[in-house]
Amino acid sequence: MNLDSLALFFSSFPPEFATFILAMIPVLELQASIPIALGAYKLPLFSAYFFSIAGNLVPAFFLLMFLDPVSRYLMERSNFFKKIFEWVFQYTRGKFSQKYIKYGQWAIFAFIAIPTPLSGAWSSSVAAFLFNIPFKRAFLLIALGEIIAGAIIIGIAEGAFTMFRVS
Repeated sequence: MNLDSLALFFSSFPPEFATFILAMIPVLELQASIPIALGAYKLPLFSAYFFSIAGNLVPAFFLLMFLDPVSRYLMERSNFFKKIFEWVFQYTRGKFSQKYIKYGQWAIFAFIAIPTPLSGAWSSSVAAFLFNIPFKRAFLLIALGEIIAGAIIIGIAEGAFTMFRVS
């Protein structure tokens, strides 16, 4: 599914709401919601930025609050979920542990602030859970990282739109 088809899929919603929802989707997050908001929905910079960050912080909040009890519950009752959670946790530990050893809790901020594939609020929330970072601290670090990542993505998107005259 490409960005055009995503934009079309959500086109029946108000652009701000569509941007908010797109930012909540794992893997897409800010990296897709901001370019779609700016390019397809023609939202102003601040609106694209605000609704993308707000939407991306919603799953972070719920993951940080409920990942521990939900994962424990499901893993105790289902081998299917046990395998899924073990894979996700192992992948996240592998991708994040060296950074955590070097930078401590600030690794969450750095991990999310540099917008690379699979380094958004979802992965950072799982990493914060796995490394026992307290909720308030983890949410603050994720929010700060989102603010920086959003600004970087806006700069890249605006540069690309200007370069290719897609506005």
